[in-house]
Amino acid sequence: MCAGCRKFAPTARLSANRNDFALIALLGLLGLRVFEACGANIVDLGEEHGHRVLKVRGRGDKTVLVPLPPAVARAIEYAIEGREHGPILRNTLGRRMDRHAAARRLRLLSATAGIRMPRMHPHLLRHTFVTTMLDAGVSLRDVQIAARHADPKTTMRYDRARKNLDRHPNYILAASMASGT
Repeated sequence: MCAGCRKFAPTARLSANRNDFALIALLGLLGLRVFEACGANIVDLGEEHGHRVLKVRGRGDKTVLVPLPPAVARAIEYAIEGREHGPILRNTLGRRMDRHAAARRLRLLSATAGIRMPRMHPHLLRHTFVTTMLDAGVSLRDVQIAARHADPKTTMRYDRARKNLDRHPNYILAASMASGT
């Protein structure tokens, strides 16, 4: 789980609002953009090749299947509470959550969790999703695919550790040659 999600997850799990943990999971564990998370419908859930998936409509009206790790699937199931249609995320009135409601929920959760940030917003969890993968050594190309960035330059802007010599490709090449593979 990403660092930002670790701070929110316990508070979101214990929240009286069934949507809070699903919101954190969709933004922080799947790296969805806030409009993608808020636009997701129950009918977009499915199964593909033995994996639980969510069909996501992203930028440029592109549709992709995003696999759901078990924790995310459980959070979504809890949020939809047996409903068979409609939005996955709902606001306090029971209607589709919009980006403004999502931002309000995140600000409330961060305050409840005791997280002091000058400006809490949904993109912060997507940012943490990308930077955590890069810091963990996931290849830039794989992170680009997971984040659904059309241009690798977009993903590279998130790479805080690109000057980290521990991850330099020379070490990977030398280790590969030394092992005889």
